[in-house]
Amino acid sequence: MSKRRRRKALPAEPIHCQIEKLSHDGRGICHLDGKTQFVDAALPGESVMAKYVSSRRSFDELRAMEVLEASPQRQTPPCEFADLCGGCSLQHMAPDAQIAFKEQTLKEHFAHFGGIEPEQWVAPMRSEGLGYRRKARLGVRFVPKRDAVLVGFREKRNSFLTDIDRCVVMDPRIGERIGALRELFYGMEAYRTIAQVEVACGDDVAAMVFRNMETLSESDTEKLIAFGKAHELHIYLQPKGPDTVHRIWPASAGRADERLSYRLADFDVTLQFHPMDFTQVNAGINRNMVRQALDWLAPQDDERVLDLFCGLGNFTLPLARKAGEVVGVEGDEAMVVRGRENAEANGLDNIRFHGANLQGDFTAETWAAEGFDKILIDPPRSGAQDVCEYLAAFGARRIVYVSCNPATLARDAGVLVEKGYRLVKAGVMDMFPHTTHVESMALFERS
Repeated sequence: MSKRRRRKALPAEPIHCQIEKLSHDGRGICHLDGKTQFVDAALPGESVMAKYVSSRRSFDELRAMEVLEASPQRQTPPCEFADLCGGCSLQHMAPDAQIAFKEQTLKEHFAHFGGIEPEQWVAPMRSEGLGYRRKARLGVRFVPKRDAVLVGFREKRNSFLTDIDRCVVMDPRIGERIGALRELFYGMEAYRTIAQVEVACGDDVAAMVFRNMETLSESDTEKLIAFGKAHELHIYLQPKGPDTVHRIWPASAGRADERLSYRLADFDVTLQFHPMDFTQVNAGINRNMVRQALDWLAPQDDERVLDLFCGLGNFTLPLARKAGEVVGVEGDEAMVVRGRENAEANGLDNIRFHGANLQGDFTAETWAAEGFDKILIDPPRSGAQDVCEYLAAFGARRIVYVSCNPATLARDAGVLVEKGYRLVKAGVMDMFPHTTHVESMALFERS
């Protein structure tokens, strides 16, 4: 009978670390006896005392407990829970240093994938650092030892929920109500069986979707409705899968009525969305991002434009205001329906939406046999390597690639360069301030 090997106990005493640089996930890096140390909450050039969190064969993970020599880039976090909460990882770093770190991350990825570099680096797109986040998932957990309900994000590098009563990074309509939400749960019969709350904010309305694993009592339902009334929130329940989400306050006139919205005034379009739909978390950056993408693409009224991974039409509808014809393609059928609804609501009849699996072979699709003058692509984190292999067949003179992962953007850029495109310019967008998330945009033109 085999015996499980006991893990070696971690050293109890903090050790001295001289931080050399940052990893791509925002941790300080140093070395001890040839072994790499990743140190949370530490910045390049700093001398810190750090405590072991875990130890592996090739690296250790630590957390800075005391800063002996601080970097000029260090700032006091704007949130009192920043040291513990896993929702943000860079609040101890000054905003200018955060954006410089993200630019450097993108540059390193381009260099790593074939030594690619744009002809022009574009100034970063900046954002307000607080109150920007419009989408999030809040965990809910009852802690018997404390006789308390916690609502919030997981702690850094573990599964425990952080004990918070507000979040300064979230839209204040949600972030300032976490304490009230905890009190609500504590007074409900279902305080043990609500697992999470999805939150979504439009321009005028904010919503909460409660994941109730058991049917709520009439009393609990009334308390949720009263909470929605008191805080001017739309309240939804999700008893089972995503298709069971329904609004209980205000009273719903049907699924088509259960919508939030945001406006892109530069293009005179308003986009409606369900609280569970994917939308960009940062409204200010999204407005600027759409404007920049269209400036770079420069669609003309006699051109046909293809929008891949188009979602509910965030780029598609603005494109239709400028181009002769726009084709939007999306893998999620619910988003295809939403895109068509938005086009009709905005009086746009020069858009066609198609559903297709863009991670598979789409070459037999009717739209794939058409030519396009210009292409916009906004794929998920996994990127669009297979799609990029085919893009040249469309004959587009210009491609704008919007990315939420610098590694897959750099990889796919290599494919496009091989297919005869130049990487004309690129830059980062601070969609998620105080985190290591890097959003970026790149422009390619046929050589």
